[in-house]
Amino acid sequence: MSAVFNSASAMAVQSPWAASRATVYNDKIVRQFSVAAVIWGVVSMLVGVFIAAQMTWPELNFGIAWLSFGRLRPLHTNAAIFAFGGCSLFATSYWVVQRTCQTRIISDKLAAFHFWGWQLVILAAAISLPLGYTRGKEYAELEWPISILIAVTWVAYAVVFFGTIGIRKVRHIYVANWFYGSFIIAVALLHIVNAAVVPAGLMKSYSAYAGVQDAMVQWWYGHNAVGFFLTAGFLGIVYYFIPKQAERPVYSYRLSIVHFWALIFTYMWAGPHHLHFTALPDWTQSLGMVFSLILLAPSWGGMINGVMTLSGAWHKLRDDPIIRFMIVALSFYGIATFEGPMMSIKTVNSLSHYTDWNIAHVHGGTLGWVGFISMGALYYLVPRLFGQKKMHSIKAIEIHFWAATIGIVLYIAAMWIAGVMQGLMWRSINPDGSLTYTFVESVKATYPFYLVRFCGGLLYLSGMLIMAWNVMMTATAGKPVDAAIPSALAHA
Repeated sequence: MSAVFNSASAMAVQSPWAASRATVYNDKIVRQFSVAAVIWGVVSMLVGVFIAAQMTWPELNFGIAWLSFGRLRPLHTNAAIFAFGGCSLFATSYWVVQRTCQTRIISDKLAAFHFWGWQLVILAAAISLPLGYTRGKEYAELEWPISILIAVTWVAYAVVFFGTIGIRKVRHIYVANWFYGSFIIAVALLHIVNAAVVPAGLMKSYSAYAGVQDAMVQWWYGHNAVGFFLTAGFLGIVYYFIPKQAERPVYSYRLSIVHFWALIFTYMWAGPHHLHFTALPDWTQSLGMVFSLILLAPSWGGMINGVMTLSGAWHKLRDDPIIRFMIVALSFYGIATFEGPMMSIKTVNSLSHYTDWNIAHVHGGTLGWVGFISMGALYYLVPRLFGQKKMHSIKAIEIHFWAATIGIVLYIAAMWIAGVMQGLMWRSINPDGSLTYTFVESVKATYPFYLVRFCGGLLYLSGMLIMAWNVMMTATAGKPVDAAIPSALAHA
């Protein structure tokens, strides 16, 4: 059935009435976000490599405050998550919701506002963070005027997405839209609650919460930003683009529904594991640990469902670098969602807390899971968005895959080793009760691993630059194309 539909869609793109606005999908918004995702991907990874170099050679801040690690690091995280990751999610969700609902998006103008509003948010972050304007909250550093713009832009996105589902031409709501929808609703809730502040100037504010309550609200937000922005949204990509690229149905649609409900219920409770051994009440810390351990089951259920979608098409891993990106992304998802619950166990956390093990865990998830699944989806989208049968260079995709894979393995392996070493050095005690090592000695011992991390990051960035070149060549060789809605459904 899917093969017939794909064939019909391909023919419809070439049909004379494809130019009619009323009978074509709005793929302009998908194109805009796809190109923006590639551009911001290069920028975010370039900043990441630069600050990794600063950890190896601190003099690279050149004595300039706005080039210091403390200011560029939140710029890197915001650019990687909300610029690169966000634009990838928006591009894929607009593509998926139109095709699974068999209708054009409900409002072109609101979608355009969403695109330009989000680019303005990114630009404001790129200016304000290096200048030192920050709320000092992880993933929520942006000051209140920018937070308001985020909320307004997000509401526009929600109206377009759910409005399109409301005018769908088919009864069923495909599971990818469930994941996208949960990501949209949850992120709005998280952002609005955590961004509650008392303004004290144009770019200065104080949190509406105090003390341990502020920390709890922050990590309810911070962990669920991972859970919904960096997990649920990208699982929407998995459930649409892996079956499409593999030309196979989802392994188990029933499992995908169980996976959805189990994941979104469990994730909301796991945030306290970020606050082990703090002033947070012990029962709350333990509750976060328990739900983190439970979270392993739905996470691996989704991973297995995605990987097993290749049943009967395993040869594609050898022949198709795009499907390879997607399946390796699921592998990193499996690693990260095993590692996270394990690190939430208090005895393990007593070793890993505040060490570079956390850096390895986060980057295994973001670069390995989020990065790879985004790249695979973008490689699927770009030729179709520009009227091409395939990307300009399949060989370049192969090189990108291996550069990125080797790069991320070097990165996380170096940080794993450095993190465990740091934890062991910090807790090592002499017979008289004094510390065996000074903190400076642990920093010195970590230096070689920072060098390996820099090399791994440089390889990952090189792959992203290759992708940017490949996308540019594909786009310039073709021309923008808006696919036609199959005629039987366009007038339904």
